[in-house]
Amino acid sequence: MTRAAKVLTVSDGVASGHRDDTGGRGLVAHLGDHGFEIVEHRVIPDGRDSVSGALTAMTAGFAGLVATTGGTGFGPRDLTPEGTLDILEREAPGLAEAMRAISPFGRLSRGRAGAVGTALVINLPGSPSGAVEQLDAVIDILGHALDLLAGTDRTH
Repeated sequence: MTRAAKVLTVSDGVASGHRDDTGGRGLVAHLGDHGFEIVEHRVIPDGRDSVSGALTAMTAGFAGLVATTGGTGFGPRDLTPEGTLDILEREAPGLAEAMRAISPFGRLSRGRAGAVGTALVINLPGSPSGAVEQLDAVIDILGHALDLLAGTDRTH
């Protein structure tokens, strides 16, 4: 079964054209390799308001995964978790904890995960390898989570 996904790259450098979007393109490719159909890939600058605004638009009426890359660290403009929290209806701390536990560098991530309607939002690091590594920590259960959000899983 093909599932829909959207990727949001959060980076001042990428948004201004000064840096290549290797993290976003890496997520698009990796999600595609795991059976997701990428229906949108958006790039925005860092910042709480830019993240919450983009996520509000991207989750509206959407049933699927929204994966962000970038802005989860300790830099002064790394406000992706704050912008994400502004729009989440229900947090999924187990997903965020599993993603952080995958490597020593994962402990530096402040990423969040949770639901907005029938969309599942996960924050991933900006590093291409870190983003894929953290995605792989939860990719095996994303389909089940999306089925539960959509109300199509009748096993519970």
